[in-house]
Amino acid sequence: MKINYRSTLAACYLGYITQAITINLIPLFFVIFGERYGVSYTQLGGLVLLTFVIQIAVDAAMIKLTYVIGYRISAVAAHVLSAAGLAMLGILPHFIPPYAAILISVSVYAIGGGMTEVVISPIVESLPGDAKASSMSLLHSFYSWGLVAVVSITTVLLRIVGDDLWYVIPIVWAAVPFFNIFFFSKVPLVPITKEAEAVPFRAYFKSPVMYVAIVLMICGGASEMAMSQWASLFAESGLGVTKVLGDLLGPCLFAIFMGLGRTVYGMFGSRINIKKALLSCAVLTVFCYLLTVFADAPLLSLAGCALCGFGVSLMWPGVLSMTSAEFGAASGPALFAFLALAGDVGCSLGPWITGKVSDVYLAMSASVSGSDALRAGLLAATLFPVIMIFGCAVMLLTGKRKK
Repeated sequence: MKINYRSTLAACYLGYITQAITINLIPLFFVIFGERYGVSYTQLGGLVLLTFVIQIAVDAAMIKLTYVIGYRISAVAAHVLSAAGLAMLGILPHFIPPYAAILISVSVYAIGGGMTEVVISPIVESLPGDAKASSMSLLHSFYSWGLVAVVSITTVLLRIVGDDLWYVIPIVWAAVPFFNIFFFSKVPLVPITKEAEAVPFRAYFKSPVMYVAIVLMICGGASEMAMSQWASLFAESGLGVTKVLGDLLGPCLFAIFMGLGRTVYGMFGSRINIKKALLSCAVLTVFCYLLTVFADAPLLSLAGCALCGFGVSLMWPGVLSMTSAEFGAASGPALFAFLALAGDVGCSLGPWITGKVSDVYLAMSASVSGSDALRAGLLAATLFPVIMIFGCAVMLLTGKRKK
């Protein structure tokens, strides 16, 4: 096989599929962990929180570390840790207390996931070509398609092998990052530019654009994860379907629409203004949240949930590309690390606020159903795409003034 920049793109795409595996695989085993090992709901929720806390810490560490070790070592190390953590998830519970084994495994691959999201985006942004926003959107579409694959394939495999052999599945998924270790060790990479190396980290924060971008990343991450993390439970409680069908109707449909949005922009984005596209996506996301919350028919609520995937599709990759374009040659790993850090904060805040408001609403009255409480939580989370509308409008006005 001829090794060129297309190979680099392919390795980056596999990197984002790996990211989808490490973030979304563990919740699919929650029922098994609870029934087989007696893991409580609080402990299960702690696993999700641990994943994002570690990724936020890694995002912060990679701001300087990427400049020291470079793109290649960062990318290879990220996949080594991701593969090791997934394999450990299938092996360690046989030798040490199960919850301790799960914690260790999640911690290892969460470090790999944090490194992946910091290093892959600037690698793609550095590759030759003019359609940067389209390339970034197409890259992030592979996270969406990876999420679809993780949910659907894992659900099918669990039906085939049964809960008793669940530990085989993470070992199978470990093959994806394991293969990409060798891929990233060979593909050509563009070195970090001297302009980016010369920029002091504090210099980014002298520009108002950076502050708006950070707010947009927080809101984008929160808008995406608030809906995707609660989609399965919403489908189960609102439609009364089984766990398997809830996973397929909830997060799977959401991910399909998110992947479609990113793929379409990846193919035709060179003809579209990214700032206007982001504003349109934020407006659509608000509409989808409100449709999900207030629709009387369960199928309409589900449609709002699924279509929300299309609304949030450009938020993360679009803000990355827009901000990078604003800073030009000064863009580098530090810029992407700061933005990834903000995005992960949003990914933690969105689901947490949704759950917290749902619990408070549920405690207010004994007659409130779980479905109604979740609607209240999602209504509170609508604040994030609303804020994003104002942020995108600011960026559009700033661009017009510059012209």
